[in-house]
Amino acid sequence: METVAAQKAAVQKVRSVRAVGTRAVLAELSGTRDVLALQALLLENPLPGQQDVLAAAETVLLTADSPAAARRIAALLLQLDLTAPPQRDGDLVVIDTVYDGEDLTEVGELTGLGADGVIAAHTGQIWTVAFAGFAPGFGYMVGENQVLEVPRRSSPRTAVPAGSVALAGNYSAVYPRRSPGGWQLIGRTGAKMWDLDREQPALASPGHRVQFRAVRDAVTLADEAVTVAAAEPQDVPSGLQIVSPGLYSLIQDLGRYGHSALGVSAAGALDRASLRRANRLVGNAPSAAAVETVAGGLTVTAVGDQVLAVAGAPSELTVDSASDDSASDEDSGTVRRSVPVATPFALLDGETLTIGAPESGFRSYLAVRGGVDVAPVLGSRSTDTMSGIGPAPLAAGQVLAAGGETESGVVGTPELQPEFPGTGVTVLDVVPGPRADWFDQEALASFAGQEWEVKPQSNRVGMRLNGTPLQRSRAGELPSEGTVAGALQVPPEGLPVLFLADHPITGGYPVIAVVVDHQLDIAAQIPIGGKIRFRWAPAKDVPARVSPSAEIPAAAAAPETTSERKASN
Repeated sequence: METVAAQKAAVQKVRSVRAVGTRAVLAELSGTRDVLALQALLLENPLPGQQDVLAAAETVLLTADSPAAARRIAALLLQLDLTAPPQRDGDLVVIDTVYDGEDLTEVGELTGLGADGVIAAHTGQIWTVAFAGFAPGFGYMVGENQVLEVPRRSSPRTAVPAGSVALAGNYSAVYPRRSPGGWQLIGRTGAKMWDLDREQPALASPGHRVQFRAVRDAVTLADEAVTVAAAEPQDVPSGLQIVSPGLYSLIQDLGRYGHSALGVSAAGALDRASLRRANRLVGNAPSAAAVETVAGGLTVTAVGDQVLAVAGAPSELTVDSASDDSASDEDSGTVRRSVPVATPFALLDGETLTIGAPESGFRSYLAVRGGVDVAPVLGSRSTDTMSGIGPAPLAAGQVLAAGGETESGVVGTPELQPEFPGTGVTVLDVVPGPRADWFDQEALASFAGQEWEVKPQSNRVGMRLNGTPLQRSRAGELPSEGTVAGALQVPPEGLPVLFLADHPITGGYPVIAVVVDHQLDIAAQIPIGGKIRFRWAPAKDVPARVSPSAEIPAAAAAPETTSERKASN
């Protein structure tokens, strides 16, 4: 009979806990079995303040509703006894695949199998979905052997076609839609990996077995978002008609939380404070849907009388209305007036509002009283550009209905806005990332000691930064693990990517640092070509350092003379 001491020794525990920014922690475990056990335990018995749980290869990421809750969760995780994971159904999914991927030849060379050998090895074994991540419908599949183990690409592609069959590490996966990605592409399939019209949206969920079958041709998947059809003008008695969407305009609210296990990120407005401010001004609930637009150019016409407010990047706002007197502009037959930002104003039926180019900042938020009324998806009206969930980008002629998400019978008074990033250098405070120990002191000093430029390839998924590349001090591949908005991943090429709201929920590149949560609104307003300097936040702002991490050099702090914008809610 086992002694009590032996029984206690056999109990599986969390190995260590690392901080991921200010509101999340990463629990490290011994393997897949313990990962699944901890995930099941946390889903059945959530810890106080727990907001979301995401299992990955050897870790479980927990996000909390506050920094204080993150600190408590970090301590509680180390005390948990892990139980056996639930039994899985093991259904078999067959995926027809055309093996003509861009990296097939290179994978053949890396494995020594040749292209034909790679195809034979990929189709000749059963793969099991261990966990979901990166994007909805993206399942990390583990094979029966390790003969196809290959590294990720040194620099991720900015766009991988939908249906691409890929390899990375000892995993295989299918990209459910067009998205950035660093995996090796060996083929393509017409299988629809994610479909919200199905009872179970994911074709292959954790526990499913997958058999890839070689075929000569496959249906090409369309890279489209889950769209909300634009109503005809006569069908919308009250709302806004899009005359011009400008450079890029989307519907956003405060996001969808709690769906990371499906591979769905929170999305939502990048500058949350500006969205709340615009909604507050028109008397809406803080989470009401509004229009997020970049770099100006958005023009809308009122369908029925509306109350609007624009917050965010300071821009010239002009209203054109039809003339019925001699004081009008003879050439245009219209009367033009200006309205201020961060102030509620009326846009009467038939009047047109145009948002000009920002004087500083990058993103503006247009709120209409009652909120933009579109069908919610998984509890949110936000567009997630990474996963394709939510309304499609706005288009000319589309009519947005005004909803009923008012919170007050009156509108708000004009508000002061914070200073927005301009052509100078913006300072962002960061805390050490969970993988800061993948970099030596020289790299950490270089990270915070230089100015990084925002590259044109940046978007809502992440800001790609240009500067002096950072060198890792540790070789090898990092097993995929959960990520958060604000994480700064460093691929092998050494140029960081700052994740924003539509980021993939898992990633395999080490995170050197994480922007503190309340400064993500500032990051959202830095324009293309803008400069960033990162500054290490005081140790008291880090929610948990339960396991050893790299020592941050004091000399890496940003100069005090650089101006910064304070976050505002």
